[in-house]
Amino acid sequence: MSKENGKKKIKNKGDESLGLLIRYSDNPILTAAQWPYLVNSVFNAGATILQDGTTLLLCRVEDRRGISHLTVARSKDGFTDWQIDSKPALAPEPKYPQEVWGVEDPRICWIPELEKYAVTYTSYSRGGPGVSLALTKDFKEFERLGVVMPPDDKDATLLPRRFGDYGTWVMIHRPSAPSGAHIWISYSPDLRHWGSHKIVLMSRSGAWWDANKIGLSPPLIETPKGWLMIYHGVRHTASGAIYRQGLALLDLKDPSKCMIRSDEYIFSPQEDYETQGDVAGAVFSCGYTIAPDGDTIRMYYGAADTCIAVATGSVKQMLAWLDKHGSDPAKGGW
Repeated sequence: MSKENGKKKIKNKGDESLGLLIRYSDNPILTAAQWPYLVNSVFNAGATILQDGTTLLLCRVEDRRGISHLTVARSKDGFTDWQIDSKPALAPEPKYPQEVWGVEDPRICWIPELEKYAVTYTSYSRGGPGVSLALTKDFKEFERLGVVMPPDDKDATLLPRRFGDYGTWVMIHRPSAPSGAHIWISYSPDLRHWGSHKIVLMSRSGAWWDANKIGLSPPLIETPKGWLMIYHGVRHTASGAIYRQGLALLDLKDPSKCMIRSDEYIFSPQEDYETQGDVAGAVFSCGYTIAPDGDTIRMYYGAADTCIAVATGSVKQMLAWLDKHGSDPAKGGW
């Protein structure tokens, strides 16, 4: 195992020649084989850094029935020596029928006003996938607020503070319709009742890498230039769907306005653990952490819906690349 200054080296190849997201050399970092109880797969984890510097992942765990729940894993360095809880943190329960088919794909957002973490997740039931919201201080006890966006909807996150003259909360999410799956924004006075829905970013058409279906990946990243969004695009091919990651930038004061989006994807499945698995050809992120320098990002992502991996990059480099390789969505003509 190669090391540099006490840390393991990160390798760079293929579409990573841009240097934007570089895979960790010992990916995947979490697999079903490491779990303290029998499961099918582990993927799509929300992420945060706790006050003591520990990296916490809220992992989507699919059991051998096909039903998902969420389990906590912790690491001091964010790469190795993961301590995995012996039981789920959030799992379907009979008294929550909207979750009977699974609790999936969490995104974590720290809300300073509430002094709590907001966890948005997909609650799956006979009615389809919807967006549910829960609040927690310790990832041991959760206050479920229930379904806040009805089916079919997923890929949601809160923004960390209120906006506008009326102090409304903001949610980014991805409803689906026969006409396509686009990224929307909605507003709420109380985190329970949502309205003023508006499309933020539309999926493209034709042969584009993000044609027909897009969605938020991890929560938005606040920067001086705007809210940086890493989003996924899905292209359907003769051999199946390919999930890739791209970038967009929303206005800092009015996140309903998308100022620029990437024409090219920045991250795509290429390693064996990304191209072979339950859903081959998928890299799908639900979480990231930012280092104390305010710039270094670790993007945690599900690979082939089978394991969890991590890639490292720079927020500043992403913004600079987007300036050169992006376009105004209002002028796209897609």
